[in-house]
Amino acid sequence: MARIAVVGSINMDLVTRTPRRPRAGETVLGTAFATVPGGKGANQAIAARRAGAAVDIVGAVGTDVFGAELRKVLEDNEVGTAGLRTVEGSSGTATIVVDETGENTIIVVGGANAELSDLTDADRALIADADIMLCQLEIPVDTVLEAARCARDHGTLVLLNPSPARSLPPELWEAVDIAVVNEGEAAQLDAELRTVPHVLTTRGGAGAGYRGPEGELAHPGVRVEVVDTTGAGDTFTGALAAHWHEGPATALAWACTAGALATTVVGASASIPTAAAIERALAG
Repeated sequence: MARIAVVGSINMDLVTRTPRRPRAGETVLGTAFATVPGGKGANQAIAARRAGAAVDIVGAVGTDVFGAELRKVLEDNEVGTAGLRTVEGSSGTATIVVDETGENTIIVVGGANAELSDLTDADRALIADADIMLCQLEIPVDTVLEAARCARDHGTLVLLNPSPARSLPPELWEAVDIAVVNEGEAAQLDAELRTVPHVLTTRGGAGAGYRGPEGELAHPGVRVEVVDTTGAGDTFTGALAAHWHEGPATALAWACTAGALATTVVGASASIPTAAAIERALAG
């Protein structure tokens, strides 16, 4: 069983469903609303755990009504929360509009995630004990860099999902072993990704590709009836991390299958499939 340390964001997703997403200045009528625990860090942690890894998360929630619920969801999914701190103020939120095709528009407010400004000795120990340290960019970049340096110092692989895409210090890219990007991010970060040994590019319903020391691989994706794409990329990344030790080809198959299954259910963490569900789809 792989051991994963996730250093990342934890949000409450405020999800509105509507026939189509509004244009600038337009009001449209929605058809449903729900609050769903999410955040790229939490989603990826739960996805890795459900795919079969042992997972700990380093992150922050607020003292608002969402904080306790977000912590409970992680604990209920058997994600270790020793590195989860509570800070004064609001938890992170993501306002998500999902149209009838399943495509979404997202606005993220960092909240407590922005207060994850440094790592404790206990956080560093979690990273040092892990096989892979998994991080994203919904927390301060300086903290991501600190976590990456800690991982590199202790022989822990660094998997970066550079989303939302932004300019990053060269020393962070130098510490990255594996990067997971979508096609837009791949184009935007082309020069930086050339320094990363292993790069996986997601292509929505068309699957994903890999390039690395073992050459190039492609997975065509899994045909499903798409309901909501929210969290599909995070599910891909978590499942990939959980099975990376089995080699890129196997990890890619698990990731593509998990990501596809996640689009068949509304919500982020609520849609993440179990290892048994992924295995059934792989066998079918």
